[in-house]
Amino acid sequence: MGLLTIIFIALALAMDAFAVSIASGIAIKELRIRHALIIGTWFGLFQAVMPLLGWVSGIGLRSIITGIDHWIVFGLLFLIGFNLIPQNRE
Repeated sequence: MGLLTIIFIALALAMDAFAVSIASGIAIKELRIRHALIIGTWFGLFQAVMPLLGWVSGIGLRSIITGIDHWIVFGLLFLIGFNLIPQNRE
């Protein structure tokens, strides 16, 4: 992966975390500095740990997943597409 790709992924993750933290902050009626620091700490930890866990598990499972990765992607995209079909609700 190139440096530009990594920067774009980092920006996308940061924007996602920013949007969720704003929504969480709005949901708390009496937001105090303590709450903001706790929420910020949790979001920062998860944003740091989750990509590392994905990288480590990807390296570890590479030999197992390589043969069926296209089927996994097909299944996931099929489920997403199927859920986008409007259901007839009466």
